[in-house]
Amino acid sequence: MFLLPLPAAARVAVRHLSVKRLWAPGPAAADMTKGLVLGIYSKEKEEDEPQFTSAGENFNKLVSGKLREILNISGPPLKAGKTRTFYGLHEDFPSVVVVGLGKKTAGIDEQENWHEGKENIRAAVAAGCRQIQDLEIPSVEVDPCGDAQAAAEGAVLGLYEYDDLKQKRKVVVSAKLHGSEDQEAWQRGVLFASGQNLARRLMETPANEMTPTKFAEIVEENLKSASIKTDVFIRPKSWIEEQEMGSFLSVAKGSEEPPVFLEIHYKGSPNASEPPLVFVGKGITFDSGGISIKAAANMDLMRADMGGAATICSAIVSAAKLDLPINIVGLAPLCENMPSGKANKPGDVVRARNGKTIQVDNTDAEGRLILADALCYAHTFNPKVIINAATLTGAMDIALGSGATGVFTNSSWLWNKLFEASIETGDRVWRMPLFEHYTRQVIDCQLADVNNIGKYRCFPTGSQLVFAFSNLQVILSK
Repeated sequence: MFLLPLPAAARVAVRHLSVKRLWAPGPAAADMTKGLVLGIYSKEKEEDEPQFTSAGENFNKLVSGKLREILNISGPPLKAGKTRTFYGLHEDFPSVVVVGLGKKTAGIDEQENWHEGKENIRAAVAAGCRQIQDLEIPSVEVDPCGDAQAAAEGAVLGLYEYDDLKQKRKVVVSAKLHGSEDQEAWQRGVLFASGQNLARRLMETPANEMTPTKFAEIVEENLKSASIKTDVFIRPKSWIEEQEMGSFLSVAKGSEEPPVFLEIHYKGSPNASEPPLVFVGKGITFDSGGISIKAAANMDLMRADMGGAATICSAIVSAAKLDLPINIVGLAPLCENMPSGKANKPGDVVRARNGKTIQVDNTDAEGRLILADALCYAHTFNPKVIINAATLTGAMDIALGSGATGVFTNSSWLWNKLFEASIETGDRVWRMPLFEHYTRQVIDCQLADVNNIGKYRCFPTGSQLVFAFSNLQVILSK
């Protein structure tokens, strides 16, 4: 099994940019409806001159060298991720944002564990597109900057902001490729980034708007429009009871919102009997902590505690749009974790789908309880691999901060594939230990077969105990 804990809550990384806006000679009354983002590389050597990208060089020639001229006198050379805006250079593009791409030779940085060149493009294009958006220009053409897919990802991710519930919203900017024939790579980047934005929308929406039922309906709607090869089953509470998912139900019973077990099938393989990949995602649409209630500060962020479910569902939507030749099953137990007279109490013992009993010593360790039943159910599909994504514990923040996602896996092959992908995408991962030492802490329990927080309750090792608990459910289900 593979366990991928996500950050404890939805956080948006905002890069602080130094922005300069400059006027250049040109038409005084241009149509301010379209902008242009162009890239420029840093100097490789001190004596070198910063070089435009191919698209940037072509535009500079189009305006008779004026872009280079005004850029040279506007300030020091642009550093990676920084922007400079010019006006009136060309009537087709009244506003031109030049963005710093870093060195053209930038590649895989083994210290940073990502492809520096691709990440520079994403960050720079995102900054440039946000600058166009701030100018309230509704359309922008984007320089591919040597990698049209990375440029598209930067544009689509950079322009996204959840403002659905505001009366005054930012201008919606349409981004398209400029000066390149690589439309296929651009569209692939748009698709990947749109999938991420779907997950961001699901996580950012307030919990009163994103109930378990609403979450499932939105995912179903997106999957139906993505591919005819998908089936979606929104399982009600009665079905969950029939499956004897007592661990999941013990968490859900504290809330007035009914639980939902979302089951997704994507049948992309020509061989219908090919074992599927099974994605399992934690779906707590709001986590108060239950009786073991959380502190009030930042509790609002717990609207994103279904980040695992949002991630796996969005990934399946993207896979369906790409028409990948594989079979995927997605499982998302969805409910709220709330305090009430019906809620779990510390010390309660509940029974999971596999018959094992669980002592609940902390009701705020609820994610592993709902996942226990989902992981047991996952084995009924004879999976090729199980991938579990979840916002499980703040201990991961202590271990890794916001720099990487912690990964627990008993498959080195799977880890290597994920690590290689993370370098290309810039979504860095770090492998965590899963020693037998942690499993012993989980099964050393006074009242039941296993304990939901472990014997020693040592917070820094909380993420390891979560994996030990979850892995034990998988082993016991085989």
